[in-house]
Order: sequence, then C-alpha cells, then structure tokens
Amino acid sequence: MSDVVIKVNDNGPLRITGKVELVDAEGNGFETKETFILCRCGLSGQKPFCDLTHKGKFESAPRA
Repeated sequence: MSDVVIKVNDNGPLRITGKVELVDAEGNGFETKETFILCRCGLSGQKPFCDLTHKGKFESAPRA
C-alpha cells in the first residue's frame, strides 16, 4: 500500500493525503500540508488548489 493517497471526489477536487512535493512547470515548490485538495474543474481562484468554487457547477464521477 502506498504512503500517498489521491482520492477523486465525485463532482469535486482531488484530495491528496501523504507527504508529497507539489511543483510547478519550472520546478518551483508549492507550500502544502499533509492533506490538501487540487482543483479539477478549472474554476478555482487559487489554482492549483481548490477553493470550492466548483459546487453546483462541475460534474464528474469517474470510477476505477
């Protein structure tokens, strides 16, 4: 089992749990905590992080 879990929330963000390093295209690091959420809808004003703007405006419920 992995030390990192990425959960795809129905109609919402990706929830990352575990020690990970999040970097931009140039290799600059974002400050993160042990658990954080990433935007999937593209509507967040705090990209790449989710600010819950998606509520009622985004639908996606993929299954593995």
